[in-house]
Amino acid sequence: MTFNRAAVRASVIAFAASAGLCAAPALAADANEHMPNARFDALDQNKDGLLTRAETKDLHGFGAAFDAADANKDGKLDRDEFIKAESIHDRMVAGKYVDDSVLTARVKTALLTAPELKSLDVSVQTQNGVVLLSGFVHDEGQRQKAVTAARGVSGVSSVKDAMVVR
Repeated sequence: MTFNRAAVRASVIAFAASAGLCAAPALAADANEHMPNARFDALDQNKDGLLTRAETKDLHGFGAAFDAADANKDGKLDRDEFIKAESIHDRMVAGKYVDDSVLTARVKTALLTAPELKSLDVSVQTQNGVVLLSGFVHDEGQRQKAVTAARGVSGVSSVKDAMVVR
């Protein structure tokens, strides 16, 4: 049996390269455990390398993200789980902002399409589903129509009236 040295050498090099590529993700995961994360380190009060619910209690609205990122359901987040939780939390916060923007647009549309309502002088702001109407209306009837139109928009939890009759 004869071997082509060049072919054997090429096979050995290809095998070594593929083995190195397979090991790269494992090495990257190990390296990630030791990467500095200032926020994680600041929250890790007992310096055990894990975050508990108690250690993250001051992060507003973080509970759902904590639960979703806790892959092994041990009630603690390691560095990788914390990064995932931060990402989930950021998406949740952005989603609320988008929801409020959508509600604002829907209320403005409702005001513009409401019959007999001159709504161009009414400003609309939304925060967590609560709509604030401000600006000027011509009479009390216009005020009531604006409030009624805003309340009729799906997703609006309440309407605050700061409009002025002039």
